[in-house]
Amino acid sequence: MIQFYYAYQPIIDFFLLSVGFGYSQQIALRAGVFSIATAGFAALGSYCVAILATKTGVPIFLTVILGTALAAAVGGLLALPLARLRGAFQAIATLAFVQIILSLLLYGEGFTGGALGIVGIPREVNTWILLIVVGLTMYVMWNIGRSGMGRVFNALRQEESVASSLGVNIGKYHIIAFIISGAVGGLFGGLQSLYTFQIEPHNYGFAFIVNVLTVVILGGRTTLLGPIMGALIMAILPEIARPLAEYRQAVNGVILILVITFLPNGVGDEIVFWFRRRKQARQQQHRASEKEARDAVS
Repeated sequence: MIQFYYAYQPIIDFFLLSVGFGYSQQIALRAGVFSIATAGFAALGSYCVAILATKTGVPIFLTVILGTALAAAVGGLLALPLARLRGAFQAIATLAFVQIILSLLLYGEGFTGGALGIVGIPREVNTWILLIVVGLTMYVMWNIGRSGMGRVFNALRQEESVASSLGVNIGKYHIIAFIISGAVGGLFGGLQSLYTFQIEPHNYGFAFIVNVLTVVILGGRTTLLGPIMGALIMAILPEIARPLAEYRQAVNGVILILVITFLPNGVGDEIVFWFRRRKQARQQQHRASEKEARDAVS
């Protein structure tokens, strides 16, 4: 087991970070917000932690808290001008937000290191810390899903006009979704900077956006299992496709198209829905058996 861990530690760590970023993306989509701002939130959290850790004497755990708070606050502010936008317009606006953040990181050389980024970040995060934080994040997401807030998010995703007719304040819950998304994205961005020694603006560019979206699309947008399955596929796929290394991007694209076509809810969501259908079928069968028994007695 120890040998397996050391052999595949980078893949395990990549998987755990992808799960965290996947939950940041999923919570926005779950609330009916077509946001791709997770890359911007991750960049904010990552650079905040890196700058504080390398240029100040702030304790490491406090830098992560500050990075998380910064990304959450920016998420709340970002939600205000996006309150009137929907669908593709939200995606374009959040993409513009990511580009603004990356531009600030590139041109703020005195503070961010510019295109070279920040080096010499102390490595204070390991697999076990990532595992604990992912577990805590899952617990929070599970509680949100079981709460009234989670039910409102589901209603907004399924039919916003119906939720509005029932008195739901759509803008308020979109702001909440952005704050949670920002907090989770900033948290794992900060952890990533404390894991990789060095960060650069291009780490949070187009490839990052595509990776996070792929995790959620492959795994699922509504269940706790979704980002886990999506991140697992993204982690093991390069190993499986190693003989096809030259065509890896094409293989990834084909798999994504197949999943979207035949499993539109995502692999994780489909698994959860299948178990739910089986449970409902057993319950219906049990009730039917009880009814037959009562009819036979009477």
